[in-house]
Amino acid sequence: MKDKQLVQVDEAAQGGALDGIRDDHNTKEKLTWLKDAGFGLFIHWTVDVQLGSVISHSLVGSSPDYARRYFDELPQTFMPEDWNPERLARLTRISGAKYAVFTTKHHNGFCMWDTKSTPFSIMNTPYGKDIVRTYVDAFRAQGIAVGFYFSPEDFWFLHTHGQTITRNPTSAYPKDIMDQYRAHLTLQMQELMGNFGPIDLIFFDGGELMKDEHGESLQELCKQLAWSLQPGILVTRGAIKTPEQQLPGVGMPETWEACLTMSTAWGYQPTNDLYKTGAHLIDLLMRTRAMGGALLLNIGPDADGALCGQQEGLLRELGLFNFINHEAIYGVRPWSIAEEGDILLLSSKGGQTVYAVLSDQKGWDRGARRAFTLQSVRATEHSQASVLGASGELTEYRPDLDAGSYLEQTDQGLTVSVMKSQRIYCGMQWPNPMVVKITHVERAFDPMAVHTLAEETSADGVPVLAANVATLGSFDQADVYFQWRRYPGFAMASYEADWQETERVAVTAPGEVRIPLPGLTPTTTWQVRAVIENDKNRMRGEMRLFVTEGGT
Repeated sequence: MKDKQLVQVDEAAQGGALDGIRDDHNTKEKLTWLKDAGFGLFIHWTVDVQLGSVISHSLVGSSPDYARRYFDELPQTFMPEDWNPERLARLTRISGAKYAVFTTKHHNGFCMWDTKSTPFSIMNTPYGKDIVRTYVDAFRAQGIAVGFYFSPEDFWFLHTHGQTITRNPTSAYPKDIMDQYRAHLTLQMQELMGNFGPIDLIFFDGGELMKDEHGESLQELCKQLAWSLQPGILVTRGAIKTPEQQLPGVGMPETWEACLTMSTAWGYQPTNDLYKTGAHLIDLLMRTRAMGGALLLNIGPDADGALCGQQEGLLRELGLFNFINHEAIYGVRPWSIAEEGDILLLSSKGGQTVYAVLSDQKGWDRGARRAFTLQSVRATEHSQASVLGASGELTEYRPDLDAGSYLEQTDQGLTVSVMKSQRIYCGMQWPNPMVVKITHVERAFDPMAVHTLAEETSADGVPVLAANVATLGSFDQADVYFQWRRYPGFAMASYEADWQETERVAVTAPGEVRIPLPGLTPTTTWQVRAVIENDKNRMRGEMRLFVTEGGT
């Protein structure tokens, strides 16, 4: 029997460009703009939406017959006659998104603009019109920043040049192939950067592993072309961290952007899909903002170019929340800690105003008062509380009720009492968060910090979880433990379910902590994060994946 081994899974590969990236030419102004904007829409759409398959990736490992029919036959039936970019731009504005990122070309190589680089494009379909042009014009007219997604990987190019369709080539391409590949991408970048006016941002997906004889990757080529052709453009993926399908677990001081889907798929999938609720999406948005990131939330038009009713409904639910609580979403920064229990915390840029996002609305009827206590916030003599979107003057049909908001600073913390007074829905209670604004505040303590380290294996093959306590902040002691679960899969990683906890270890100083985790099922992927906690402060570390292996 072979001892069970512990193998670290690189979450950067799963989550998209988490390490080893550079933001060489992104200006401070552009990076600050993204931090302030906070919320954008990703639009994944390409020719294989007609099949409802995974976008592009079905070509990897496909048979020659499948690939031939994909490249030759799918364009013949692509006729998105319901594509209405003006309507989508209006809906995007209503949703509260400040920018959009459109898939000009995904890995399959299908170009959604009028290009001279390939016949595999929207111009050689029954639709026959430049969709990128219509997107740019419509979104720009609504004041929404225009972004492009572009894949330096191109399966059509590989197929037509006799190369295996893959994202992970096992050897370098011949020089003549790589030269042609680079020329192909250079023409496409020149068209995208030259034909549509100033582009606000661009997201490069892939191409890091395909390098020329000088070691320059296809992604680096495209990135440098973008900056040279449009010096003011912001490069996101390829230059900043862009965790995918889950949040990183801890905040980051630099500019970053989370990329998540409404459902399990990036492209529209008409069957066998599962959509997140509006409450889940709102939580992801506010959690991203509380950790200092921007959320790029994906939508996918169908084969006719329209959004399904479920996606549109979720965008409007987000729009209603954002319309009420915009002050806590745009131009905000992280508070000293991201959350206290179920309450997410954000602050104004100067740190003198806190926004408390109250997520637990169960059983809270309109016209009822609730109080909550914050440990990390200290009031001053000038502090005041209010509920965003509400005047605090009255509750409809209940003129007898006091709708005001009140503060009390005690030894146990800052207690805030608020009324649920604003009528949002008809016939049922608004189930989504209420946001309370508290002005002229101070930090009550310096927070603790813990980092999740790489797992180890004991001599008898048991996984040993490891953490580094970076600081105890203002405190003398805390408990360290780990939350762990069977990894629910890439598309389901944003769901906070099925976490279990290890035993706790008391700590009184910074340093490393290790806790064994016996009894795990072999050949299984697990997710883990460190936690440090006392009666006033709980902080989580980064999330990591590892695999337990077994066998003879």
